[in-house]
Amino acid sequence: MENVLVKLRDKKGIALITTFLVMTALLIYSAAFVNVSINQNMSAERFKRRTRAFSLAEAGLDQAITWLRAQGAPPIGDKVNPWGSSPDLRGGSFNVAITDLGVVGGVGSIRRYKVTSTGSFGNISRVLTNYMQVDNFARYTWFTNSETFYGTTVWFWSQDHLDGTIQTNAHFNIYGNPVFAGMARSGDNYIRYYNNGNNKNLSQLTNPPYDNPDFQQGVDFGVNPITMPTQALTLRSAATSSGFSLEGDTTVVLNNNTMNVTNSKKKWDNQNMALPTNGALFVSGGDLTISGTLNGRLTAGSSQDILIPSSIVYADSPKVNPNSTNVLGLIAEHDAMISYTAPTDIEIDGCIMTMSTSFMMENWWAGPPKGTLTMYGGIIQRERGPVGTFNGSTGQKVSGYSKNYAYDSRLVGSPPPFMPTTGDYVTLSWEED
Repeated sequence: MENVLVKLRDKKGIALITTFLVMTALLIYSAAFVNVSINQNMSAERFKRRTRAFSLAEAGLDQAITWLRAQGAPPIGDKVNPWGSSPDLRGGSFNVAITDLGVVGGVGSIRRYKVTSTGSFGNISRVLTNYMQVDNFARYTWFTNSETFYGTTVWFWSQDHLDGTIQTNAHFNIYGNPVFAGMARSGDNYIRYYNNGNNKNLSQLTNPPYDNPDFQQGVDFGVNPITMPTQALTLRSAATSSGFSLEGDTTVVLNNNTMNVTNSKKKWDNQNMALPTNGALFVSGGDLTISGTLNGRLTAGSSQDILIPSSIVYADSPKVNPNSTNVLGLIAEHDAMISYTAPTDIEIDGCIMTMSTSFMMENWWAGPPKGTLTMYGGIIQRERGPVGTFNGSTGQKVSGYSKNYAYDSRLVGSPPPFMPTTGDYVTLSWEED
């Protein structure tokens, strides 16, 4: 009997210990569950505050862009919340510092800014930095106000290849299979195809009946038009103040970091001289003929036409050396033309802008056909000018050049001096500190 009682006591002891262990385990599990829940809630709340602080910092960047666009001219000097005190946004706020980094290359009209926005919500702050620059036409490999030439349609055709950002305020005209390697933007909502003569909207873009352009980065339709200036006022002023301002027909042959200049009013005949120190050269009341090899930064303009008799290339090509600082701008207030007597193949390094009409080939309708026009930079023109013709029935070239246009990506952050601006701002880089 005593043994039975001992066994019962042992069983009761074991049960008590087991119960204690189970309760202890449950308490530990409950405490762990509560701790995990608390940590999860804290993490969720922290994530919420971080997300809110990030959104507020973004709102600060947007506010800075809106303020910059509203100014009559790019502001000079550093600014902190120039629109007034930092707003209280549902328990959060943002503070913005706009740092003036000066003009690109130390001269010109393209000013750059560092915009730092700090968004705060609760005890969390996040800092975003946006490096911005006054937008200018040099960021386009191809820009036109109209894809016609004196009312006549000009076509992209199968031997055309364009790289970089492309925009027309009108619509694209397509024959065959041209290649657009960069993003294409159109002010209209359709493309015109040669082989059926009908306008096609976006839904019909992927399967035209005969013409099949290769838009490798897509097409953005209905974009806001960008107004082109009619005069190179900033370049004129810079050439007069501390550059070269000449009158009458002028010929410039670039020789690396010097140039040979012929101008009858100055009585110069192949006069050798250094490039203008501020990179500005302008010819009033005459045409500018320019060719050669450039080692430096230069924008050359004319109140009339610019004539290109042979290639214009960089001494240190950025196609070989990405660190090259050579850059050229050509601005004609009328037309820019490749001479009819230019070589079979020709290369132009730089950004060409024609404010009145077009960039074209002289006597573009006259054969025999030439080779390839290689353009490394950009072309901006009011009306699209022809550089050659093709047979609409066979697709064969009849006169002029085939086009091989590649964009010089350096022109976004380092445009030619005194390049005309668009009135907007462009983001160069964006980061979170």
